[in-house]
Amino acid sequence: MGIAQRFYDAFSVRDWYSISLLYAEHATFSDPLFPLLNAKGTRLMWKMLLSRAEDFEVDADILEDSAKRCRVNWVARYTFSGTGRPVTNRVQTSMQLVAGKIVRQQDTFSLWYWSAQALGPKGVLFGWTPMVRNKIRARASDSLRDFARKVSTPERG
Repeated sequence: MGIAQRFYDAFSVRDWYSISLLYAEHATFSDPLFPLLNAKGTRLMWKMLLSRAEDFEVDADILEDSAKRCRVNWVARYTFSGTGRPVTNRVQTSMQLVAGKIVRQQDTFSLWYWSAQALGPKGVLFGWTPMVRNKIRARASDSLRDFARKVSTPERG
């Protein structure tokens, strides 16, 4: 079973611990909300997102799952905890692998489309503006920092 299959099998059951084991110690992750995370930050992000997720489900279409690269189109459906609004996020993932570990992951999706769903009318009207995008990223970063303060051990939860 390839890395992408293992990742999305764990993702679908909110198993952040198994996901964290798939990353190399020097891995990086980026997406529109978290522009650049190191391996520690990436593991923490998945723990935060998956442990907080309500009514979460994911569907993955694995396009490539080789020893060096994975490409996946996936859709997550969940309730955004900040507003209680339902979100359907369509994401394209590209992973680079070395020695069976993820060394670089880049997720792409429309931040405007996400903000329109998650924030409602404000997101629809202003989610495309740099000011609002930067505010969304700052809130995501603050949430991750606050979560890191609350979580002191990497125990499976």
